[in-house]
This record gives sequence, C-alpha cells and structure tokens, in this order.
Amino acid sequence: MELQDVKWNEQAREKILLDADRALQEAVRDAASSLSGADKDEVYKFLFEKLQPQFVDFQPGPDLTEYAEAVAGGKFTVAGNAGTEG
Repeated sequence: MELQDVKWNEQAREKILLDADRALQEAVRDAASSLSGADKDEVYKFLFEKLQPQFVDFQPGPDLTEYAEAVAGGKFTVAGNAGTEG
C-alpha cells in the first residue's frame, strides 16, 4: 500500500462536505442576523473569523466574498431564506 492510497471513504467524504456546508450556512445566517447594514468587508471579516478556527489550513475562496456581498446587499433574511431585494 502506498501513502497516496490512504484516503477517506466516500461516505466519510460526503459527511465532511455536509459538515463544512452546515458550518458555512450557520456563519452566513449569523452574519445576516447580526450585521444588518454592514458593508461587504465587515461581513467578510465576520465570516472569516467564524469559519477559520473550524477548519485546518482554512483558505477562503471566492465563495466567502460572494456570501459577504449577498449578506451586505440584504439578500439573506435572518431565517436564512433568500430575500426579495437585489
């Protein structure tokens, strides 16, 4: 067996991704409920600070910017549903 053969099985991979999605959804929901009227940079900082400690070697990508812009633009309601603005 080679080291490159050591991998999580598909069921574990799926759970890891679902857990990561839930963490992101929770952070966006928290930002939408607590940062009403904040600008994109403030929301981005909030999301980064909330998510970074939850992941090993966290490297935010364009998704975090997209969600920060959406929260800052009022496109999420506190309940997490898409808003009607925009």
